[in-house]
Amino acid sequence: MALCGGLAMQSGAASAHDMTAEILTDRSASCADYVATHSASATDVQNRRDFTAAVEITHSGSECTIVSNSVPNHDFNATGRFATPFSEQDLTYTVTTNPKAASSPTPLSLQYDNAIFLNGVKLDLMAAGCYGVGNGKIGCFDMSSPYRYDPMGPGGGFGADEHNAHTQPDGTYHYHGNPMALFEQDNATGPSPVIGFAADGFPIFGSYIQDGDKVRRATTSYRLKSGTRPGGPGGAYDGTFIDDWEYIAGSGDLDQCNGMVQDGVYGYVVTETYPHVMGCFTGTPDASFRKRR
Repeated sequence: MALCGGLAMQSGAASAHDMTAEILTDRSASCADYVATHSASATDVQNRRDFTAAVEITHSGSECTIVSNSVPNHDFNATGRFATPFSEQDLTYTVTTNPKAASSPTPLSLQYDNAIFLNGVKLDLMAAGCYGVGNGKIGCFDMSSPYRYDPMGPGGGFGADEHNAHTQPDGTYHYHGNPMALFEQDNATGPSPVIGFAADGFPIFGSYIQDGDKVRRATTSYRLKSGTRPGGPGGAYDGTFIDDWEYIAGSGDLDQCNGMVQDGVYGYVVTETYPHVMGCFTGTPDASFRKRR
């Protein structure tokens, strides 16, 4: 058994491993290569509460199962403004080892969690808040509603912490963008590792890609629209709403779903701007990622 970035790489039974504050380094695109049982210590900084993370990754046939209590492997909430206190959860996700592109991309929605990171915390990019619906923070479940807030945008006020994460109404900690603590953020000497798996089974890579003899951050192909919004809140397009962005094919490194092929493997890539991790599902999300209500 070898350790790559703190993750046990083996095909047999899982082994215990403390991944507190681990920086990941492995680039294997198969969830089967991350079979392990992990623990970690984490502190809710503002509330001065300590937690123990528990993540188990198993592999059988063409599927991996990831079970987590949703506690991250890093301290959190040093800068957040969580509306609901953090609470542990019982999450179970199934990830295929053989992801395939669908005939057309599947839009993101409020029905599915987007991904599970290797530290056992989920990615949930879409806000349930739209301008002019309720208080703007919750209750906007019609995906055709205009002016849906981007929780990572400048005007949403969603209270994300230093890891671009906050809690849902039931206390579930989840990321809305770059998880920050899972891969090297500055001065990367090589392309970024796999940090998780999307609901359709494709891997998620950190931000850095190999570009010839250079290593640099990948760029999204989404751009802010020019001018001002024709209705709703008005004002200049500034990224407060997901409607402020438009996809321009070929304008960046990544496709409509914020993915690209690296070393012969397709995967999503974390970016500094919208859509942050994923713009859509290239494949079909597994039913285990459907949200519980």
